[in-house]
Amino acid sequence: MMTADATHTTPYSSSAQAQEKPTPRDEKTSLATALPCSEDQDTLVGLMELLFFAYRDFIAEPDAMLAELGFGRAHHRILHFVGRHPGLRVSELLAILRITKQSLGRVLRELVERGYVVQQEGATDRRQRLLHLTPAGQALLQRLEAPQVARVHAALQQAGPAAREAFARTLLALVDTEQRQQVAQLCGLHELLQSPGTVPEKTSGRAPDQEKGATHADQPATAGRHPCANSSDATPRGATTRPHHR
Repeated sequence: MMTADATHTTPYSSSAQAQEKPTPRDEKTSLATALPCSEDQDTLVGLMELLFFAYRDFIAEPDAMLAELGFGRAHHRILHFVGRHPGLRVSELLAILRITKQSLGRVLRELVERGYVVQQEGATDRRQRLLHLTPAGQALLQRLEAPQVARVHAALQQAGPAAREAFARTLLALVDTEQRQQVAQLCGLHELLQSPGTVPEKTSGRAPDQEKGATHADQPATAGRHPCANSSDATPRGATTRPHHR
């Protein structure tokens, strides 16, 4: 677990962001230097638009299902990552989603109260809040993901045998450089993407935004579980907790 030492900073802290993120002017200057002009730039902008339309249709069916339940995309994201990583800590989920405890607390409370997610105390550290889907949550996640899995599968089949790796590499390249190896590991794609200069062979096993400021004491308490970490696993305001029964 990350320590609560104020000297440790992560990309979440304002000081780290100020040091590592370029100012809008610097960012604009670097983009102006890197981007091509005329027809090439028009093609890139067209690809950006294509990304918008692809995502619009990719999310449309799950959005409709969520709307029937009074839920939104934030609920879907929580269901997805908790379903993919059972026992995920609240702090790890905050790191992945890059949202505040207050924002997470409202959505998580709704999922808990309606029986889709449970929070359990850690077996060795009662301060930990470990998230799991209930059978109802698992069933809902399967419904939401079924049309998306089918759409991606059909698209890759249509694009040809080399599309899977090319698609993965393109998406990963859109992620901030310092986050790529953690994102690839989190998504379970580090082996597919492993090659010199893309994803190093040795990865830290931490979630995106949790790499910096780590100490030797930050190792996960339970071997084999999802290895993200943060300074606190306190329950977000408004969310409820159920005790862990061993």
